[in-house]
Amino acid sequence: MSDPSELRALYRDLLQRLQRNEREFRRLGRAVWRVQEDERRRIARELHDGVGQNLTALKLRLHELQSALAPEQTALHDGLAQALALCGDTLEDTRELSRLLRPPILDDLGLASALRWLARSHDGRGGARVELALGELPELDGELQTLLFRTAQEALANASRHANAQQIRLSLQRQGEELRLQVHDDGCGCDPAVALASGGNGLGGMRERLRLYGGRLELDSAPGQGLRLSARVPLDYA
Repeated sequence: MSDPSELRALYRDLLQRLQRNEREFRRLGRAVWRVQEDERRRIARELHDGVGQNLTALKLRLHELQSALAPEQTALHDGLAQALALCGDTLEDTRELSRLLRPPILDDLGLASALRWLARSHDGRGGARVELALGELPELDGELQTLLFRTAQEALANASRHANAQQIRLSLQRQGEELRLQVHDDGCGCDPAVALASGGNGLGGMRERLRLYGGRLELDSAPGQGLRLSARVPLDYA
């Protein structure tokens, strides 16, 4: 084994085995994530088509009962008005939960339309205006679209909840053979190492999901200087 050529051969063999194991780990990780996304899609549809439609029917029935009351039945009018308000709030909460689990626009119209919807839905939250810049994108498979959408969704949620920002800029563009998604805010900033280690802001999960696709997460920030989050993903991740 002291022969240098044998040591080099052993090293190459070990390196190849490590690379094969890593590829297999990523493949299995992507498979688990696909199952999770399929389950989110199923629950979102059941909420929208099942619970949501039942609540809509209930709301219509309550309206009919309210219309049938005599004007002097004030106590019943008040009770039905409260029931209608509660039904309306629950219906809106159900629709919002369904959209958060899996927005139909992502499956129906694709990533660009879903990001436009996401930017509109976050615009004004916490007082921050959201600007979106989309470059010309190649045709992407469903997994990459979901990965980039989830990354943008998590990053915008963090900026809206924690950054106290006035401006948030979301951009996605192709750079060579990879995609680069950026979310830049002018908020309070943070220590990137502390933010990644905290575990309560989704950054750790975001980084691990990107790694499954050969991507990487970069944070550039300092207290009081906003945050620039950058996610890079290769187009050919297999």
